[in-house]
Amino acid sequence: MKLVRFHAHGAVRVGAIDGEEVVDTRMAIELKRPLSDVEAAMLHDMVPLIEGGPRALDLVDEAIAISRAREGTRRKVSDVRLLAPLAPGLILASGGNYKDHRDEKDEAPLAGREPEYFFKTPRSVIGPDDWIERDPRVTKKLDYEVELAVIIGKRGRHIARERALDHVFGYTILNDVTARERQVRFRPDGSYFYEAGSSKNFDTSTPMGPYILTADELPDPQTLALKTYVNQELRQNNSTSNMIFSAAYLVHFFSTFLTLYPGYTISTGTPGGTAWGSDKELGGRPYTRNDVVRAKDYLQVGDVVRCEIDRLGVLRNTVAGPQHP
Repeated sequence: MKLVRFHAHGAVRVGAIDGEEVVDTRMAIELKRPLSDVEAAMLHDMVPLIEGGPRALDLVDEAIAISRAREGTRRKVSDVRLLAPLAPGLILASGGNYKDHRDEKDEAPLAGREPEYFFKTPRSVIGPDDWIERDPRVTKKLDYEVELAVIIGKRGRHIARERALDHVFGYTILNDVTARERQVRFRPDGSYFYEAGSSKNFDTSTPMGPYILTADELPDPQTLALKTYVNQELRQNNSTSNMIFSAAYLVHFFSTFLTLYPGYTISTGTPGGTAWGSDKELGGRPYTRNDVVRAKDYLQVGDVVRCEIDRLGVLRNTVAGPQHP
């Protein structure tokens, strides 16, 4: 099942993609019968739907079935302006989770046997076709990072690795847009350290979408090709099979110190090919190998960034200039 969010009738609506059309789930059911208060709450937004568990997904199935026989409950996907597929309660992000991304930069001083991680503010989330803001007051080295995002569906703490995927609701694409000169910080003696606060958390730094694919349709998230294009030029090209720490391990890891709730999102890291890899000033180490995509320039106003992951569609955003005076 592919689930989306969109605006209609002055409100956020939860939809399902059926073929080339988006089903307005609430409208479809209300054409046949009234929704109970509990059902209406589930269809109010994506996180309540996730919290609703199997009963909520049964509602979506009912809506799809009704819509196939009722006019006015569907619109072509191309005619709908999709929002980010959810407003996550928290974004937990893994860093340095692909060997080729580690290879294209100087090794992080704290790299070890556990995942590197940081938090991203949900306020930075934008949807498909929204602008990525390039404000030189924030950064002149704006970078892209295609990542598989894991959406938690069931609350859990101290989740065993072998049961971790049972707690997953679904998957989507996340672009971990980064301000590189805020990430690499230099000390007076010329040494440096990595900082993931303001480098990872600024307006429009977390494009997500276009939809959530429910976990029942993707039993193994470690078999997916992922790519980034900038203006039709391939920049990143890898597979989730090359993660250092799998999606299941990351769910387990984060649950060892934090209760995971429905709607929490885990971003699983990016492969090599970022612009950082071409930036020797910030410790980038351009590849000499022929089996990887070579790093290129940072993002500029007007660039179109297209992130693709098998089964999860295409997340497209255009870079714009400052949106605030």
